[in-house]
Amino acid sequence: MESSNYIVLLITTGSVQEAQQIAKLLLEQRKIACANIIPKVDSHFWWQDKLDSAEESLLIAKTKASLLPEIITLVKEIHSYQVPEIIALPIIGGSQDYLEWIEKSVS
Repeated sequence: MESSNYIVLLITTGSVQEAQQIAKLLLEQRKIACANIIPKVDSHFWWQDKLDSAEESLLIAKTKASLLPEIITLVKEIHSYQVPEIIALPIIGGSQDYLEWIEKSVS
């Protein structure tokens, strides 16, 4: 089982409730194996040619790389942001048991 077949997703949201809603949708549709929500992230960024900042929540999810296009579509449909952050990072190594669990948990 190749580690690079799996990814970690980073999705920022405007609230904990929004992160929970997205996590629930992705879990119910078996697009992700698990989600972690960090409730208070101090974000600083460029938006509409100005420096901006916001208190956000960060959703971290683990899944298969092959599901990324579907996940992006689902998240964009319900996300409150015009341009939501949806970033995928490859998993380059890890516990084989955990990777197999991801494989069994998503469809």
